[in-house]
Amino acid sequence: MTDLLPAPFDLTDRVALVTGGGTGIGEATAHVLAQFGAECVLASRKLENLERVAKDVANESGRRCLAVRADVREEDDVEAMIERTITEFGRIDILVNNAGGSYLFPLVDTPPDRWDNSVNLNLRGPFLCTRAAGRHMLERRSGVIVNISSGAGVHGVRGGAAYSAAKAGLQMFTRVVAAEWGPKGIRANAIAVGLVASGNALRSWERSGIDPESMQRGIALRRVGTPMDIAYPVLFLASDASSYLSGETIYVNGGPTMGGLPDED
Repeated sequence: MTDLLPAPFDLTDRVALVTGGGTGIGEATAHVLAQFGAECVLASRKLENLERVAKDVANESGRRCLAVRADVREEDDVEAMIERTITEFGRIDILVNNAGGSYLFPLVDTPPDRWDNSVNLNLRGPFLCTRAAGRHMLERRSGVIVNISSGAGVHGVRGGAAYSAAKAGLQMFTRVVAAEWGPKGIRANAIAVGLVASGNALRSWERSGIDPESMQRGIALRRVGTPMDIAYPVLFLASDASSYLSGETIYVNGGPTMGGLPDED
């Protein structure tokens, strides 16, 4: 087959911006993208985490990795982050909207400010980043956007009305971006993350009294995921390996369980 791409996962000479890049899925994603050739910009509210990760990524991969402090909920921060990226690297090829988080509250006890914060972090933030980065991608008629959603956006989670609604909104936002910008050469996809034991998730589970060991029984592969289990699907969506895929949400969750015959251990 002569039409096969020679190196579909090769990201050499591409620039990737990863929000929430100082921990967990964002950190793992930065390592993977850089190993496959990308120059990286990592953004987060906590600069100390970013600088540590950026140094590790650069030392490991030999690629440039820049740390930029930014709160994705704030329009001015987002615009400054994008301009810094353009100034330092001249372009943005890949945007990974990873910054997010959840707090679980019974709906009746959810204060409006908690609702607003969840929606701002998990939906407004990706909107602001996509719009700002998209201006440059549209000029070049090329770019890839990967949004990190959640299984909560697929089937919901009790105690997470705001988080579930925001992540479901992010998935539909992904489809609209893909439809509007696809004719201009820009792809957008999302990953709905299942139970992944990142540092932030572990702290959230502990606050909510959730036992990861007990949750494994509802996963076909009988384990919770790791940040690296998400980083490689991000690589797939960010690379030419997925060049004909856009507007979709991939649910990375360790597989389904079903009723019927008992499990065979």
